[in-house]
Amino acid sequence: MIQPGQLVILISPKGKRYMHKLVPGNEVHTQEGKLLLDDVAEAGFGGCARTHLGKPYLVLKPTVYDLIKGVKRQTQIMYPKEIGYVLLKLGIGPGSTVIESGTGSAGLTLALAWFVGDTGKVYTYERREDFFKLAMKNLDRVGLLHRVEQVNQDIENGFKHTGADALFLDVREPWLYLQHIPKAVLPGAMCGFLLPTTNQVSDLLRGLDEGPFVETEVLEILVRRYKPVADRLRPDDRMVAHTGFLIFTRYMEKPEPLLLPETDASEVDPTEMDPDEDEASPLS
Repeated sequence: MIQPGQLVILISPKGKRYMHKLVPGNEVHTQEGKLLLDDVAEAGFGGCARTHLGKPYLVLKPTVYDLIKGVKRQTQIMYPKEIGYVLLKLGIGPGSTVIESGTGSAGLTLALAWFVGDTGKVYTYERREDFFKLAMKNLDRVGLLHRVEQVNQDIENGFKHTGADALFLDVREPWLYLQHIPKAVLPGAMCGFLLPTTNQVSDLLRGLDEGPFVETEVLEILVRRYKPVADRLRPDDRMVAHTGFLIFTRYMEKPEPLLLPETDASEVDPTEMDPDEDEASPLS
């Protein structure tokens, strides 16, 4: 039995997806008829509820992926293909504190809030009031607003918060704010950036070269889906290719020359990563 207030994903016979908060007595009007949310609650996650016309709807619990894709947006949100890498690269987990600027519609903010848990905190800055209010609604809708502290201001004068474990900037000219990072994060903290064009990436790299940053990485993430038909397996006709460049770097309070490797991280011999490992993993 699904509890009142929980979010549910409803999938039609044709694969159309609806996300709703379960409110007893409410109903959802679809192209296949009226669907009672009381019937959805009784069906439970993984079950099936039928409209008044007898059409079956699959009832599922939303994943973080679903929540991100379902945010109401006035801005372009970061795609899940980038968000997954960002979370791992920044080391986000239960208890983490992270500073973000450029909240937008709160796609990344939602993911950060999910993974920091109730013991962590997300401090997100947005200068536009309309985006600030939209982000608040999106976070409240999925029940994650309590893990986020929103700040409706520009970061030109720095951040109100200090001692963060990680930082991410989704702003047009992030190189203008690099001088504020040392006061905002802990030494050794990972910092990330999202930029749409190569000339912006070059400007950011010049700024990073002049500051206390090491282990800088630039990449883009492409997703190529395949048609899931066993006898005719082939790529989809369309793919989500370039959506933005990701840049990562690590803030070091006193960077030493030896921390600036001459080789790219991708060129490191994996056998050198753990010199104490004498034998291969059982899973290899």
